[in-house]
Amino acid sequence: MKRLALRTGVRWKISIAIAAVGALIAVALSLVVHNAARVSMIENAREVQLERLLGAQRFYEATNMQKGGPKFGAKLNDPTIPQSLRDEVRKNRRATHVEQGADGVPEVWAAVPLPGGNVLSLHTRFADRSATIMDDLDRALIIGSVSVVFGGCALGVLIGGQLSRRLRKAAAAAGRVAQGQTDVRVREAVGGVVRDETDELARAVDALTDALNERIEAERRVTADIAHELRTPVTGLLTAAELLPPGRPTELVRDRAQAMRTLVEDVLEVARLDSASERAELQELPLGEFVSRRIGLLNPDVTVRVIHESWVSTDPRRLERILGNLLGNAAKHGSTPVEVSVEGRVVRVRDHGPGFPEELLRDGPSRFRTGSVDRAGHGHGLGLTIAAGQARVLGARLTFRNAAPSGAAEGTGGAIAVLWLPEHAPTVTGSFPVLRMADQRQPSD
Repeated sequence: MKRLALRTGVRWKISIAIAAVGALIAVALSLVVHNAARVSMIENAREVQLERLLGAQRFYEATNMQKGGPKFGAKLNDPTIPQSLRDEVRKNRRATHVEQGADGVPEVWAAVPLPGGNVLSLHTRFADRSATIMDDLDRALIIGSVSVVFGGCALGVLIGGQLSRRLRKAAAAAGRVAQGQTDVRVREAVGGVVRDETDELARAVDALTDALNERIEAERRVTADIAHELRTPVTGLLTAAELLPPGRPTELVRDRAQAMRTLVEDVLEVARLDSASERAELQELPLGEFVSRRIGLLNPDVTVRVIHESWVSTDPRRLERILGNLLGNAAKHGSTPVEVSVEGRVVRVRDHGPGFPEELLRDGPSRFRTGSVDRAGHGHGLGLTIAAGQARVLGARLTFRNAAPSGAAEGTGGAIAVLWLPEHAPTVTGSFPVLRMADQRQPSD
């Protein structure tokens, strides 16, 4: 059975914890204060009762125990004296006794021994004023306890809110790092003057990011160096293959040599794109006309539909590279017909094959990912990676989705790649100035 997980924020956990501790302390202190006050007042009532009884005793003895008996509420040989008090008096001791009355109000007794075995006693109820004081004290303790609980909640919300905000900032910064923004620093995103465990977490994440960046950069340099070193021997191999006599073996050698050369060039291009050193040479051009013309040269069988024409500032060479890779991917791993539509600044390329794999939709293009399950039964799996990298250079966004819903029969939908060109050209990245096509002049003779 799946366990039910209750998710709560740090703010409320801290608030509840502080409120619970405050409530326990308030209740404990209230009980201690209540009992101490009650005991003190009862002891005071005992002393007062005994002093009153001694005063009545002196008056009774001064009148030689005659004419009317004891005064001031005292009684002689009262049959209702509690047995424990009577036992103490028989030991020739002065004593007091407190017992709970039927209505919950304490009753105070005092008794002293007299000559001849007589007992002089005084019996009164707990003073009404004392009961009122106890009620007021209990009320004040309750109000104080409630105030402590609410104050603890407010303090917990304040402290927990600050900690929660810092953790959320750290999580947001870490998320941006995971998306590829390696220049983001979690410690700077958290900020603030308070130093706590959040700063230690931020420093640890920043250190991890730096270590990963160094490792990735080292891998990129190694890959680029290997590809660069392979370029010369592969070019020589391709040249030597051209000198072989005609025949099937020669064709195979030339085909494999050309494939290796293409792989080396693609790896070098990926390395340049990963290094963020590429800059777009921008021109202003009509997107629909450009796409129609270039696709007509790349693959005349592809249907191009211009829904809405728009002028864009982009690099035509890189845009053509993106279109070529998307069409090549659709031709290799999809099914005909392949359709391209242009609507404003958006270009869509759709085939009618099995669609993109779940891994690509979830994680994006991955270099050297091949195999029939991910639409790469042929080639080396760098086409979509290069297309995505070139799109980043243009400041564009390249997305992938399937036309058919998840679980539909194979071949019923197809794959859709969507290129979203930016509204403003990325000139801040160091691109060359924008040139209108009409302004490009050939030098006069």
